[in-house]
Amino acid sequence: MKVAPFILSLLFFQLAFSQKSITLKDCEDAMQKNNFQLLAEQYNITAAQAAVIQARIWDHPNMSLAFNALNPEDKRYFDVGKNGQKAVAVDQLIHIGGKKRNEIKLAKSNVALAELQFEELMQDLKHELRQSFYAVFFDQKKIASIESQTAQIQSLLESYEIQADKGNVPLKDVVRLQSLLLNLKNDRIAIQKDITENKQKLNILTGIDEELMPSADESELMLTFNSPKYAESELFNIAKEKNPEYLSVLKQVENQELAVKLQKSLSVPDITAGLAYDQVGGAFKNEVNFTLGIPLPLWNRNKGNIKIAEAELGQSKVNKDQKTLELKTQVNSSLSIWKEQQKEYTSLSKSINENLDLVYKGVLMNFQRRNISLLEFTDFMESYNQSTLQLNEMRKQLILSGEQINHITNSTIF
Repeated sequence: MKVAPFILSLLFFQLAFSQKSITLKDCEDAMQKNNFQLLAEQYNITAAQAAVIQARIWDHPNMSLAFNALNPEDKRYFDVGKNGQKAVAVDQLIHIGGKKRNEIKLAKSNVALAELQFEELMQDLKHELRQSFYAVFFDQKKIASIESQTAQIQSLLESYEIQADKGNVPLKDVVRLQSLLLNLKNDRIAIQKDITENKQKLNILTGIDEELMPSADESELMLTFNSPKYAESELFNIAKEKNPEYLSVLKQVENQELAVKLQKSLSVPDITAGLAYDQVGGAFKNEVNFTLGIPLPLWNRNKGNIKIAEAELGQSKVNKDQKTLELKTQVNSSLSIWKEQQKEYTSLSKSINENLDLVYKGVLMNFQRRNISLLEFTDFMESYNQSTLQLNEMRKQLILSGEQINHITNSTIF
């Protein structure tokens, strides 16, 4: 008989320790170390840096050898001795017109672009992490409130079922309590589904294979997200300076300008210079010649590729204008949403949560003492449950709207 309680206690402690309480900072630190998307994206930076090294490298020199295969005069094969014939030539392709310089500049610009794209991914993942973190944090508070109510209603229902069996209370009262309990359980199922989905996101983003329990100081959170650190008029300029997606679009314009320069420089013919030795096949014996070659730019002046690069440059400039408009709209829209959330939240009484709990306890006590009817009690419980859920949802949405502004500006506005 003593074994069962011991096993139950062991299972309880095992469940408790399988959950990991974690702060937002701990989540973000784990994401930077463990997230596979970030780790994979870093290789793009490494590849872009390697492209700069490659752009600096010159082409290999070209070497050609010529040996006598048949001397028809002396009827000798492979006559390559001191009286025979052999020739050696070495030449090097020399890029002119600024080709290498433009190629290196474009490669360096691609490194900066890869770094911005990495920062953009980091910013997006961090925003997703924070959304899931705060969603779980406040949804857990909803669950705690529902479970507290469920325990009270379950206890009342059991008492009413006993009294109904004895004929002391009508069956309709039992059904009313059962309906209230069912509504609470349905609310819990829906909220728990959201919690499970967001916890899964937290596990994937952080790379932590444990059930994570977000931990935060709620009063400090509400104080932080109640007012921005910067004036509203500054937010758009901050976003233009720091938003990595917008900066990537600007860098794309710079890249395309460099691409146009590179294509124009490619229209300039390159020079091939070299030295050639010929034993007896030239005008003189053992002569050494300097060679110089250049393609005649008669037909291919690279006009097609230049036009392509110029078209892509024009497209990138239009994309920049579009992104500027989008960014401004996003800042204004996000700010408007936050202001509406903040207005609704601050319009509530500061003590609304305490008042709700106080009234809840009073109504429960009066119902137990039969000072109020079951109908009045169940009506209040339905209102109380919706109020507590909506209050926590309002807090969550206020913080998420503030985080959206942080995300767009890539700054700690709240």
